Amino acid sequence: MSSQIKRIFVIGATGAQGTFVVRGLVADGKYKVLALTRDLASERAQQLQAMGNVTLLEGSFADESILRSAFRARDEAFVNIDGFNTVEKIETFLAITTYEIAVEESGKFYVYGNRDYILEKSGYYSRFRTGHYDGKRRVAEWILSQNRSNAHRMNGAVFRAGPPMEIAFSPFTPMTPLTEDGVVTWRVPLGQGPVVHVSLKGRWLFDNSERSVGTDLEVAIEHVRYDVLAAAFERMTETLGALFRHRRRSVSRRCPQERGRPTGQLQCGSRRQKYDEFPRQFHRILEYVEHDTITRDGRPLGEIHPNRLRTTEKWLGRYEDGARLTTGFHSGTSSSQRH
Repeated sequence: MSSQIKRIFVIGATGAQGTFVVRGLVADGKYKVLALTRDLASERAQQLQAMGNVTLLEGSFADESILRSAFRARDEAFVNIDGFNTVEKIETFLAITTYEIAVEESGKFYVYGNRDYILEKSGYYSRFRTGHYDGKRRVAEWILSQNRSNAHRMNGAVFRAGPPMEIAFSPFTPMTPLTEDGVVTWRVPLGQGPVVHVSLKGRWLFDNSERSVGTDLEVAIEHVRYDVLAAAFERMTETLGALFRHRRRSVSRRCPQERGRPTGQLQCGSRRQKYDEFPRQFHRILEYVEHDTITRDGRPLGEIHPNRLRTTEKWLGRYEDGARLTTGFHSGTSSSQRH
């Protein structure tokens, strides 16, 4: 890679995927990021700025003038539109339009963050339809096809991820554990289904932009079963144990909306649409996890990044004790009192 500092425009920088991508880009000073945010004063925006080499741009990904000015100022981009702040139809339109604007404004390299096409992988059974995933993947495949005819104008690649491993420990997600009788306990309706968790950086695509043109890079740590996660967590620490409990129940009891905590400022669609969509999407995600719909081939990623984290236990090993992971866990009802 050239020693010249690269400047990258990031849409979705304050989201679950984008935050980790930005952190990986700016860690060693070789990249400067222009991060789009709806609120300069928000906690996540301020956290991004504190990383260094991050400039905040206030505006909306639905504002064409904002996008044009940003693409003119930056030659490369990472784009991951927040599907929970839109509905699937709007996200699809905006994602396609964003790519077209980048081409028109003479972008050089465009990376689109996406997820798996669950409906396709399930054999097109509608009960697995997951707009948060399916819409992104349809756009990703369209971008790959466009790249074959537009590569002389702008190179592109797509970055297919999954839920960050951190959400298994972060508050206000369906996977958030509780401390019950002094035991860290995950209660998630997954059966024996694994979650394709990731530990994100997305750096390789930008470090090797000439080589990665047209790449469909899919990433994962491993297929994480939550009983295995709990056992690994228990081995990791002597101060906190981990006990896996499985109980099927409505995910809406644990969704942020039900606690009066929206995921972010509304971008498009009505408040009712947003509040209805979030629990519905998580129901679908948990459904496909239980049926083990998503797979990953780790061989290409192993060739690209031979020292990557390959197991949940390796990921947990970055924490010297459980305290840094479990800070802020809520105390739950004793397991003997739950029915």
